[in-house]
Amino acid sequence: MRLMETVARHEYGAPAKQLARETGLALPTAYHLLRTLVHEGYLRREKGLFFLGDAAERLSSSSAQQKRRSTVADMLAHWRDRIGAPMYYALYRDGEIEVMCVSDSRQTPAVEEWADFRETGHAHAVGQCLLSQLDEEARRDHLARHPVQAVTPYTVHDNHTLLRRLARVPRMGPVVERQEYALGTVCAAVPITVGTTAATMAISLPVHEADRLLPAAQRLQTEIGRHLGTLALSISM
Repeated sequence: MRLMETVARHEYGAPAKQLARETGLALPTAYHLLRTLVHEGYLRREKGLFFLGDAAERLSSSSAQQKRRSTVADMLAHWRDRIGAPMYYALYRDGEIEVMCVSDSRQTPAVEEWADFRETGHAHAVGQCLLSQLDEEARRDHLARHPVQAVTPYTVHDNHTLLRRLARVPRMGPVVERQEYALGTVCAAVPITVGTTAATMAISLPVHEADRLLPAAQRLQTEIGRHLGTLALSISM
């Protein structure tokens, strides 16, 4: 690790003797470790100089991704406690709905995923919010692969009705559904659009607390506005 850290500090590469000196390793030990790291792809050697290899770059990328995930999880936990509702963070990526993070607690349990979120995007606020951010062609493509189906008695009945509903969603306005995915539960989702990526933050509440839903969604949207820069960085995770 010391060798890799030392190599990373040399943008234009460094020879083995210099790396051994800077790390305090005996030259034979440094040579042996450098050869091993090159063989494993963590370093590469060009004209006697050592540089970070592809494996090290992937390791760095994974670390940055984990840090972004941790930041989003911390934000969701903070908002969960302030708003008093479970939080959901989802993306529309590669033609599919992906719930990236859920933050709940014993006092504010999340909705149980009893029907696959990816296949039932028409029935929950998360999916409807993500689909509302797509163009007409992308919406129809999604519904061709995941057609509308009854999830509860309150679920939208057909593709045409859903498309009309999505077309009426105000730009950057919250999307609300009441017992369409899970009986006894109401949900609201707030859109987050960065570049061409559709994302959303959502909350759910028991149906007997439905009067809290819109105020809570509006509060969430205000919080998102204050931290949009941080969220924009996490969109690529």
